[in-house]
Amino acid sequence: MFESEVVLARPRDVVFAYFADAANLQELTPPWLHFRVLTPMPVAMSVGQLLEYRVRVRGVAMRWNSLISVWDPPRRFVDVQLKGPYRTWIHEHGFEERDGGTVCRDRVRYSVPGGWLVNRLLVRPDIERIFRYRTKKLRELFA
Repeated sequence: MFESEVVLARPRDVVFAYFADAANLQELTPPWLHFRVLTPMPVAMSVGQLLEYRVRVRGVAMRWNSLISVWDPPRRFVDVQLKGPYRTWIHEHGFEERDGGTVCRDRVRYSVPGGWLVNRLLVRPDIERIFRYRTKKLRELFA
């Protein structure tokens, strides 16, 4: 399990609308992943929406397919990896109003091929780095 939280000084509806646009995912992903959304835009996000991406993990190009399994604007949504670099990837995005701003929470339940050692040495550090980048970018965008 991985969790991350950032507080943004913007209303929840504004922040959620940004996340509801699948094209913005590229902007929130570090350049070193060479992440590209392959699904034609615009995407009408809803339960059952399939999304396809291209990503490079440690130099290896691969496709990543996900499914929106929960869509509850403006409170939360969940994407589940159907095909990609992880054995399991379930990412819940939560949005809570607080003091005129928005708390954005990411909770990711994941597992990796190779078990705990591969996770500890390779995967977990990458995930932490990805979400540090995402937090920094969100703070810039919603300053």
